[in-house]
Amino acid sequence: MNTGPQNDWFEKDFYKTLGVSADATDAEIKKAYRKLARKYHPDQNPGDAKAEEKFKEVGQAQQVLADPETREQYDQVRQMGRGARFSAGSGGAGGGGGFEDVFSGLFNTGGGPGGGARYRTGGDVPPDLSDLLGGFGGGFGGGGSPYGGSPYGGGFSTGPTKGGDYKASTNLSFTEAVNGASVKLTMPGGKPLTVRTPVGVKDGQKVRLKGKGKSSPNGGEDGDLILTVNVKPHPVFTRDGDNLRMELPVSFAEAALGAEVSVPTLGGQPVRVKIPAGTPSGRVLRVRGKGVEAKKATGDLLVTVEIAVPKDLPQEAQDAVAAYREATAGIDPREGLDDRARKA
Repeated sequence: MNTGPQNDWFEKDFYKTLGVSADATDAEIKKAYRKLARKYHPDQNPGDAKAEEKFKEVGQAQQVLADPETREQYDQVRQMGRGARFSAGSGGAGGGGGFEDVFSGLFNTGGGPGGGARYRTGGDVPPDLSDLLGGFGGGFGGGGSPYGGSPYGGGFSTGPTKGGDYKASTNLSFTEAVNGASVKLTMPGGKPLTVRTPVGVKDGQKVRLKGKGKSSPNGGEDGDLILTVNVKPHPVFTRDGDNLRMELPVSFAEAALGAEVSVPTLGGQPVRVKIPAGTPSGRVLRVRGKGVEAKKATGDLLVTVEIAVPKDLPQEAQDAVAAYREATAGIDPREGLDDRARKA
């Protein structure tokens, strides 16, 4: 009497294997499988043959019960009772009814004597149940199965696979990106999720949030949420790595004679910065520790001096500038420029 794979559905109670009732919902079956797959996974039980065998049984039960069509076929076979046993014969007219004959009667596959579809094996090799079920659109191995092939048998994967990732995007102000911010998202299905973006996140940066993605189909860890951050530009500050940059307008008198001026910082109190006498336009002054907070250190604020030239001057100011021009008539700021240009 052959007790190979063709008799598994009569021999085994897959509902009992997963610890669920015969009227369990798909969600209950999935939850039970994930719990047991984690418990008996070979990676969690190295060298434990009993755990490995249990893992195979759990996987086979999941394969049958997770697919509605295959589950219905299994339930019909179970209704025939445990007393039925079938040989692995070729199903010819002179032999006893084979397993394919039973499926022919249940699902009209034409596998009985005189039928067009035949399932045979060579020699004493028992028929593969997955070959039979392949004709019914279910199948245990490879095609159509979300679990793929496996050295553990039964057509399920060697271990739980990670769930898929979700993708989302969010818009942050410049200040929120630099300091970090709480972002409220709506996940598929309408579930709200609040996440915290890292300090100093950059425009276009992708942030991976572990375990916030899709659930694994077979007991593995959940997927991740990939969040793309879009940062709105700031009217004053720009990013340069962990440093912040800004342009500081100063008057001609402040640049020429020197001064101490107020400089804004991002989200904080202004600081006083000294402008040395004779500072040209374009010179960069460094304010330490007023940049982007990073893991190792905080960046600096780089202040570029820009001499502001007014369009309209009152008469008194015009007279003062004219007097300055006369006083500096012998000074040529472009002296030697032509010579340097020719040498280049």
